[in-house]
Amino acid sequence: MSDNKSFQDLFHAHDDHLHGEPTSFISKYIISYDHKVIAKQFLFFGLFWAFVGAFMSVLIRWALAFPGKAFPIVGSLLFPHTDGVIPPDAYTMLFTMHGTIMIFFAITPILIGTLGNFCIPLMIGARDMLFPWLNMASFWMTFAGGVVMFASLFVPLGASAVGWTSYPTLAHAQWSPGWGHSLWIISIFLMGNASIMGAINYIATIIRLRAPGLTAAKLPLTIWGLLLTAVLNALFIPVLAAGLLLLLMDRMFGTSFYLAAAISQNGTQGDPILYQHLFWIFGHPEVYIIILPAWGMVSDFLSFFSRKPAFGAKWTAGAFISITLLSTVVYGHHMFTTGMSPLLTGAFTTLTLLISIPSGIFFLNWLGTLWRGNIQFTSPMLFSLGVVITFGIGGLTGLHLGAVPTNLLLHNSYFVVGHFHLTMAVASLLGTYAAVYFWFPKMFGKMLSEKLAKIHFWTSFLPIMVIFVGMMVAGYAGMHRRIYNPYEYTYLEHLLFLNRYISLAAFLAFASQFIFLFNFFYSWKKGEVAGSNPWKVGTLEWTTPTPVPVHNFDVIPEVFNGPHEFSHPKLGDSRDWISQTEYLEGISTPV
Repeated sequence: MSDNKSFQDLFHAHDDHLHGEPTSFISKYIISYDHKVIAKQFLFFGLFWAFVGAFMSVLIRWALAFPGKAFPIVGSLLFPHTDGVIPPDAYTMLFTMHGTIMIFFAITPILIGTLGNFCIPLMIGARDMLFPWLNMASFWMTFAGGVVMFASLFVPLGASAVGWTSYPTLAHAQWSPGWGHSLWIISIFLMGNASIMGAINYIATIIRLRAPGLTAAKLPLTIWGLLLTAVLNALFIPVLAAGLLLLLMDRMFGTSFYLAAAISQNGTQGDPILYQHLFWIFGHPEVYIIILPAWGMVSDFLSFFSRKPAFGAKWTAGAFISITLLSTVVYGHHMFTTGMSPLLTGAFTTLTLLISIPSGIFFLNWLGTLWRGNIQFTSPMLFSLGVVITFGIGGLTGLHLGAVPTNLLLHNSYFVVGHFHLTMAVASLLGTYAAVYFWFPKMFGKMLSEKLAKIHFWTSFLPIMVIFVGMMVAGYAGMHRRIYNPYEYTYLEHLLFLNRYISLAAFLAFASQFIFLFNFFYSWKKGEVAGSNPWKVGTLEWTTPTPVPVHNFDVIPEVFNGPHEFSHPKLGDSRDWISQTEYLEGISTPV
């Protein structure tokens, strides 16, 4: 620092974020710098795309369960040239766009955009993000990416149909003509830039604006998950952006970064495998980018609703850090079938299996938190327990894909689809629902219906297990993940019966989400008014009024306790929790 004043500014950064009330509709709801409003913008954006992506999955499952039959009601509208029957090219487009939308436009905006924006300032005792303008720009660049992706659905020759991984040479203009895939690349590029903006903001805010006394050991595990996710976003999204930029140049300007000399227009030597390296250098950390926030939130929720301290909380945070570091060097197991050197495959196998050690540590800590706890089966707790189960099954099945022999057998089969859905998609989805049910009262000032929430859980969780465990069974039987009609092969004919059961479960799971939507919008308008701390937990966001003021805190709080102070013997029988801001002799740590 050049002078004493600028040095002191570091310790008064909170004062720069004391906002006044917005004075117009636009400044309050549209071009808002308030992290809470931006969180809601991300939420509604993500809910829209989640419905689109989920409906595409229904179409995919219909094609696999009833091949050659018209999709009911809206099939003739969606596929008029085939009288409502889903054609092969549309099927390929559907699974491409389903994967893209659910990862980049549904789970990421809700889990990272909404919950990161809403929780970080409130849980660290800050008045807003460190860079409010950058935060606002991040959402609107995300929105621009969504507009471009939506436009790609209606261009001549259709939307992208090359798989969500966008592998060359299929992704080249010669084999995938039209604007569909080019718009796909531009959209993901915009989304990536928005994620980098958000990552920088998250990291800087957590480092700079923590309340006095809020040391690393006292941070909620939710914040640890969001912080490490932001680190991975900042490091690896630029790798994906570089890879996509080269692919766009191949498509639009005749370069040949990913084309072998024999098929490039100018004879220049390129390499399609180079793209796979760039994609998976990002792609495997992306698994943890999506799941780390859910892990952190679930780690907190299990403690909150077991009414006991999180077992091995510091070890859990250490496990998250270890996984974050190891996630940077395990990507090669996605490429065992490319002819990779045995020396590299051995190294990547070792590193991939090594990452299961910290995963096992925090999973055992989850079980330790539940052990002999006074468990309250609230809706956030039910969805958190769903994460424990689905991640446990998905994580164990990942060992098969980390080892070369079994990977070669199962690669590109439906076993992989079942595994990564359970590990990443379903665990993240259930964690997101747990978080929405938990923070909805603070976000909107109303309580969601617990009865409807529990119906939503059971009608989602049980079908989900049928769907993705069934997919692993089908994959083990040899069903390829990208075949339009697998029953054309004699050895797969008997799987029609299994696929129909999987599809019926998928239709039930899709219908179940309307229970959530009804609960969400009805409670938002007419639900029971929430108290200031309905869950009786001690993290900082529950020390603010409900609804939360624009500036969050009138006075920046001082933190004396960790986030999981439950059932301490010195509390007596009057209550079983204390706030992070409450100083009690013999329990609290002086600031």
